[in-house]
Amino acid sequence: MKKKILIISGGISKERIISLDTGKQVGKELTKNNYNVKITEPDHKLLNVIKKFRPNIIFNALHGQFGEDGYIQTILETTKIPYTHSGVISSAIAMDKELSKKIFIQNNILTPKYFLYKFDKSNSELINLISKKLKFPVVLKPLNEGSSVNVFICSKLNVLKKINLLKDYKKIIIEKFIPGREIQAAIIGSKKLGAIELKPKRKFYDYQAKYNSRAKTKHIIPVDLNNKDYKKLMNLTLKAHKLIGCQGVTRSDFKFYKRKFYLLEINTQPGMTNLSLVPEIAAYHGINFLKLIELILKNASEKK
Repeated sequence: MKKKILIISGGISKERIISLDTGKQVGKELTKNNYNVKITEPDHKLLNVIKKFRPNIIFNALHGQFGEDGYIQTILETTKIPYTHSGVISSAIAMDKELSKKIFIQNNILTPKYFLYKFDKSNSELINLISKKLKFPVVLKPLNEGSSVNVFICSKLNVLKKINLLKDYKKIIIEKFIPGREIQAAIIGSKKLGAIELKPKRKFYDYQAKYNSRAKTKHIIPVDLNNKDYKKLMNLTLKAHKLIGCQGVTRSDFKFYKRKFYLLEINTQPGMTNLSLVPEIAAYHGINFLKLIELILKNASEKK
């Protein structure tokens, strides 16, 4: 008899819609292949649902805050039931862009120069600080959002306007913009899954480019890299995965500029929708959607 799988999706983050889509796609595929599947929200009834359904494995299909930052993982740890993707600490570290950057830097992984901004400077002080430390253009990003939510590429002309839009966050990352090619690579368990290059019609691979088919982002696979560079990319991806202590599947986002790879961030809960990159990478390497889901479930059941 096939296993009972509880899928948690939805939640209250800005990525709720993507999470619901991930949960729906995963649930549909598993149900089609005779798994006993239940989909639930991470609300006050969650522990009750887990107790009644008694799943063999919990598939975490949440994205963004409370879903991939250690919160839901802390709750799931109390159930003693295997759950997919990374654990409490690795999820929290990966979601914290400053903390993960510090780990990359300490371990000789290139990442764009940055500083943490706490909205504690005058406009002129901030412009001077950016000009001195990073130079324009720069990237503004919240400390702990996913899917490029509220990420902006800014020039000197519009940086103050965009920063004003992020005031509710209290703290943000201001990072040097790295031009070049956008390449993303995936790991599952401790195996190198592969990579894909993105050519967005928009300024960069933002939320719309990721999840709106009308954005017409071009996906290039296989990535046009020589063997040496491709090997370096995948080694860096696995190194980052292991350094953060990740489990299951992760996707790392890179810029390739002047023959150097710059790691932007690591994603511990990559999407599993029709437009998602990890299923596309897996499919190119002969791993269909069901097999990918089963590999993620297998990794969860083998967690220590």
